[in-house]
Amino acid sequence: MSMAIFSNAYSDKLVTATELNRQPGKVLDKAYEHPITITRNDQSFALLRREDVAYLVKGVTQSKAVFEVLSVAFRLLLGQEIGYEHPYGWLRVFDADELQDFIKEVSEAFRLTDTSNQAWDLIDAIIYEWKESSIAIISPELAAAFNDETDEIPLTSPINKSGG
Repeated sequence: MSMAIFSNAYSDKLVTATELNRQPGKVLDKAYEHPITITRNDQSFALLRREDVAYLVKGVTQSKAVFEVLSVAFRLLLGQEIGYEHPYGWLRVFDADELQDFIKEVSEAFRLTDTSNQAWDLIDAIIYEWKESSIAIISPELAAAFNDETDEIPLTSPINKSGG
């Protein structure tokens, strides 16, 4: 479900609580197609599919994370200090060009949230990969392994011992 479907969430048909009581199947069928508003006295209630609500909640949660990670990246570009203890402190290992690449990747993926159900997963993957890269950059063991100039020893072909 894309956010574009919800752009008109409040321009939907109104259904009274009485109508919901008299024709619950019909009202639920409408709610399957698009969000509806149920009115009772001076109150309004939204009725929509559970997976649509889950998508909206995930969008709100993920938007906060995207804002925070981009905020840290921009602050680092401006020369502000971010400690490693910060949840996105791992971004400090990247130089300005890399931070700009990170911002571009996350921003482009975020723009897809209007049209793609997989955009949030893509954003998660981008942030995860960059975090893993930061771990690799600061790992002395990995640095030593990459800088090791030991000659490789080619493997010999296995000998067939089956006698055939």
